[in-house]
Amino acid sequence: MSAPLRLRVFVQNHAARKGVPIARSFERWVHAALAGRRSGRSEVNIALFDEAAARDLNKQYRGKNYATNVLSFPYQLSPREKSALLGELALCPAVIAREAQKQRKPLRDHYAHLTVHGVLHLLGHDHETERDAVKMEAIERRVLAALGISDPYVAR
Repeated sequence: MSAPLRLRVFVQNHAARKGVPIARSFERWVHAALAGRRSGRSEVNIALFDEAAARDLNKQYRGKNYATNVLSFPYQLSPREKSALLGELALCPAVIAREAQKQRKPLRDHYAHLTVHGVLHLLGHDHETERDAVKMEAIERRVLAALGISDPYVAR
């Protein structure tokens, strides 16, 4: 039996907003999303941005002119490169807080969901088709349940 994956999560808060979880919480959520993996890249960078920066990133990389909750940037290794970096997540605390309030979800639970969601994107999961969405949401539900967090897709 091989050793568990050695995880490293780096968090930078460029948003200067209250209510953002501590780095240890993000580490726990990333670890939960990667549970069961025994090998592979295991470093994730997480950056929190204000709405203007989040809008700029969304416009530049997705062609959408609004701030979004989370963006995922999988790291593409070049030939013969060795790196533990799986990718980067960009989160927007202002958007996350509005969504949590509107959806009547605990803010911390919403951060956990979006972190898990982003990590699944880094692993190659997507929700562009109904079939892919069903699969990805099932994984999210399972990971969040293991963290004691209720189903994020149930209306409140």
